[in-house]
Amino acid sequence: MKLELHRLFVKGLKFGEKTGFDKSSGVLSVNKAELLELISDDALLGKNLDVDLAIPGDKTRVMPVKDVIEPRWKIEGKGQVFPGMLSSVESVGEGKTLVLTGAAVLTAGKLVRFQEGIIDMSGPGADYTPYSKTFNVVLVLEPADPNMDKHDYEKACRMAGLKAAAYLAKACADVAADKVDAFEVANIRDAMNAMPELPKVGYLYMLQTQGLLHDTYLYGVDVKRILPTILSPLEVMDGAITSGNCVSACDKNSTYSHLNNPVIADMLKRHGKDFNFVTCIVTNENVTLADKQRSSTYATKLAAMLGLDGVIITEEGFGNPDADLIMNCQKAERLGVKTALLTDEYAGQDGASQSLADSCPEGNACVTAGNANEVITLPKMDKVIGYAEEANVIAGGWNGSLAADGSITVELQAITGATSELGYTKLGAYTI
Repeated sequence: MKLELHRLFVKGLKFGEKTGFDKSSGVLSVNKAELLELISDDALLGKNLDVDLAIPGDKTRVMPVKDVIEPRWKIEGKGQVFPGMLSSVESVGEGKTLVLTGAAVLTAGKLVRFQEGIIDMSGPGADYTPYSKTFNVVLVLEPADPNMDKHDYEKACRMAGLKAAAYLAKACADVAADKVDAFEVANIRDAMNAMPELPKVGYLYMLQTQGLLHDTYLYGVDVKRILPTILSPLEVMDGAITSGNCVSACDKNSTYSHLNNPVIADMLKRHGKDFNFVTCIVTNENVTLADKQRSSTYATKLAAMLGLDGVIITEEGFGNPDADLIMNCQKAERLGVKTALLTDEYAGQDGASQSLADSCPEGNACVTAGNANEVITLPKMDKVIGYAEEANVIAGGWNGSLAADGSITVELQAITGATSELGYTKLGAYTI
């Protein structure tokens, strides 16, 4: 498989008469009326929708944010962006895809309320979210009926974000790329026979699928309905996985972070040098013990059947999914497959509590994305896109988080992407 990402580097954002990209300035222009008409076509959404812009460095706060999506459009090859959602279910991961690098679409509004996030475009909060550096087109959404089923409303919001992202990139499809990144991976047979001197490594990719709006989609299918399966890393990079999650903002894997998964990016860079990156194994995070046992057994069996020497395992979420993480780790290790785990911690505001809900002796190689319970005060912003009062109900906040002066005191849990377990975060660590 060979995939080319044709990148236009967005360095500015404004409303204009025509949606398009100015190559000389790097400015993306958005026809607000046209975009509003596109998303308001859904009868499940209300009539008081809005589109706004959030620019890096501005004293702007966006909240509550549900998803972040990178604008993309396939310009050559089979399939189209976000297959199974916006387009027919054709395999992706091949051909040429246009990427508006540096731009993002945010879906915001009172969606599921308590599990949405905050993005500050400047100030101390901006240091914790990667999306403070993207030029953001913000969709402020509301339901047509306040009593609408939450699943219907979530779907309407999800589809609005995906449609907006595709619309923005499609409008720029005729502009020559600033840069082309080319990727090529072998089929499983050839991959298994290649580089006998290097260890064979895979990526065990855990996706949030606990239900009750804790959902992720693979080619449009709710992942809690699948058994673990094999997926090319290029399919992930080309939009096969989309987020439907309404979980804590800090470690929610946005559609943007799936498209730009840094684990996959780093493994591709090191392929052929440090190890032979064979494939991704996609698995789910379940609620019942039987389902956890089934998926962890099946996922690790696939790793062993492929003769992998090791797997990197990334978690999504915390608490209940910690059990899935540890089952995957322990079963893989007992099958002779070495593991390295990526997670984050909920160690209490003082950092003194147990970090994970489960553990095992085999889990002795672990990378942390930080403590989500750490408290931060976000100063008043000049502009709030969305609803500031939601700070009092979102996960990581509490009644009184929003102060009378407009400042907000919350845990990092409330900041979108702050402790991303894919490593798509601005936090780091060093040894002293």
